[in-house]
Amino acid sequence: MSVAFRRESDDEHREPTFEIPIPPGPNLVTPRGLRLTREKVEALEAVSTEGMDEETAKKLKRELRYWRTRLASAQVQAVAEGDAVAFGTRVTYRLNKQEKTIAIVGDDEADPAEGRIAFSAPLARAMMEAEKGENVDFGGKTGAIKVLKIEAIREE
Repeated sequence: MSVAFRRESDDEHREPTFEIPIPPGPNLVTPRGLRLTREKVEALEAVSTEGMDEETAKKLKRELRYWRTRLASAQVQAVAEGDAVAFGTRVTYRLNKQEKTIAIVGDDEADPAEGRIAFSAPLARAMMEAEKGENVDFGGKTGAIKVLKIEAIREE
C-alpha cells in the first residue's frame, strides 16, 4: 500500500515541544535576582501535578527544569563600586534629550517596564565602564548617551 493512503495518528502532526531557551553567556545575578530565582523554584516545586491534565503538567515541569538550571548556574556578582557603569549599578542617563534611570541586572531579573535591563542588552553594553559625565556611542550615533549618575544597587 502506498504511504499516501495510510492514516497517520494525530500525534504525528503535533509541533515538538522544546525546552525554554537559556540565554547565552554567563548567568550573572544580583543578590535580589538569586533570591527571586530561589523563590520561583520553591513556588514551582510546591505545585502538585496531581489532577492536572498532561499538557499543563508538562509545561510546569519544563518551567521547573528551566528555573532549576538557572539556579544551579547562577553567579552572584559582588556589589559594584558605583564609580563606573557595571553590572549591579543604577544609571541615570540622557538619550535624545530625555533623562531615564535603569538598573543593570541579570537576564531573568530584567523587566524594562520597571527600569531593569539585562547586562546583555545593547543599551547596557554601550554604557559599560562609562563614568559619570562621559558621553558614549549608541545606535550608530557618536556621543548619543550622556551618563549623569551612577550608584550601586543595594539589596531590594
